[in-house]
Amino acid sequence: MSGPHPAVAAVRSAVRRVLRDLPADTTALVACSGGADSLALAGAVAFEAPRAGRAAGAVTVDHGLQEGSAERAGAVAKALAGLGLDPVLVRTVEVAGPGGPEAAARRARYEALDGAVADRAPAVVLLGHTLDDQAETVLLGLARGSGARSLAGMAPRAGHRLRPLLDLDRATVREACARMGLDAWEDPHNLDPRFARSRVRHEALPALERALGPGIAAALARTAGMLRADADTLDLLADGLFEEAASGPGEGARPLGPGLAVAPLERAPESLRTRVLRRAALAAGCPAGALTARHVRELDRLVTEWRGQAHIDLPGGVRGRRVAGRVRFEG
Repeated sequence: MSGPHPAVAAVRSAVRRVLRDLPADTTALVACSGGADSLALAGAVAFEAPRAGRAAGAVTVDHGLQEGSAERAGAVAKALAGLGLDPVLVRTVEVAGPGGPEAAARRARYEALDGAVADRAPAVVLLGHTLDDQAETVLLGLARGSGARSLAGMAPRAGHRLRPLLDLDRATVREACARMGLDAWEDPHNLDPRFARSRVRHEALPALERALGPGIAAALARTAGMLRADADTLDLLADGLFEEAASGPGEGARPLGPGLAVAPLERAPESLRTRVLRRAALAAGCPAGALTARHVRELDRLVTEWRGQAHIDLPGGVRGRRVAGRVRFEG
């Protein structure tokens, strides 16, 4: 008797490894849009979870961005229930806020998924990102001029968010979806050139493949993995520096966040010092999406090129200044 198609076997094997490592009382919730990648993940989880003795359900998010989105979410939920997943949750969100429609939709989606995990705790959410998604994320980070953490891409596990398919290319996962007999839906936004990820997927990556040869997506994903390991190590070292430099609240009107002693920062390598400064600025209330490398460089000058500068204006109405041997943050 022949086994499953190799693509199906690859997706099931990736899911099996993740489920095996979960505590016995943990519910695995599949985040499923109805697209081929997440639907293949749902099919594999529905097959593997009973064999692993794990409870498995699913969540689909209605972003309300297209006509008929509620009906589409209902159809996806019906398909997921038909696979045997239970519970199947539908979460309706409002897409709004800074950063453009892509960022706002992503933020709303993750908030909904995190809420579903909290409601079903102990639980995790499984996301259908593939190797190709990882490559796209790295290119988007590179285009923004981001640091190593952004270029490290998506982690296989970040808290309760798990990505079992990151080592599998999109073609394999979509072949698995078809071989499982699942009827996938293609989100029109994935083809819309107004969105940066769509342009990277359909224009930038194919252009790189034509110019440099095949295997670009896999190479970018490997690079992300190596950078993630480096970034994890640097973040761990920065934890110690932060503890050493952190002090009581800053001086002046409405002090925010920790003050940082200059002396230990001066002795530290730039890669650690800038991490600590960025972390302190975020703790003081600077929005993460608005805090740029330029802002951190200006804070760094308060440590390394102190010439009596006035305050540094930061996003979110926060100011950084050097006072009495400390970098302090004020509102």
